This record gives sequence, C-alpha cells and structure tokens, in this order.
Amino acid sequence: MIELCLNGRGLQVATGTTVAAALALGGDGTSRTSVSGQRRAPLCGMGICQECRVTIDGQRRLACQTLCREGMQVETQA
Repeated sequence: MIELCLNGRGLQVATGTTVAAALALGGDGTSRTSVSGQRRAPLCGMGICQECRVTIDGQRRLACQTLCREGMQVETQA
C-alpha cells in the first residue's frame, strides 16, 4: 500500500493506482472547477480531455496519467 495526501487528508491506495483512481477512492472523484463553477472529473482516462488536471507536489499534472507514489501531495482545484 502507498500513502499519499489528497487535499490535506491521508489516503492509502494499492501500488499501481493512478491519481485519478485515488480521487474516486478518497474524495468526490472531481479534479477541478470549471470557469463556470461546475466541478469536473476525469473523463477519457488517457490524457486527451485534460479534465483530470490536479496539482501534484507543486506541479500541474494529469491525474489519469500519473501513478501514485509514497508521500505524494495531491491538490484538486476547488
């Protein structure tokens, strides 16, 4: 198991889990807020739609293309 921090809360996930899957497991499944105020979530699962953008260890990344690592800090855009 890997422990990471999702929006300030600890979360344990299995090795090989993507950050997008961790969002679904440990939160409401959303990754950001659109310019119109709607919460958005990963859609395509292959990095094309860009809906899964999150901040990981201070850098913007695609959650569906990033595997969870021990101690990773993930922040969704509220």
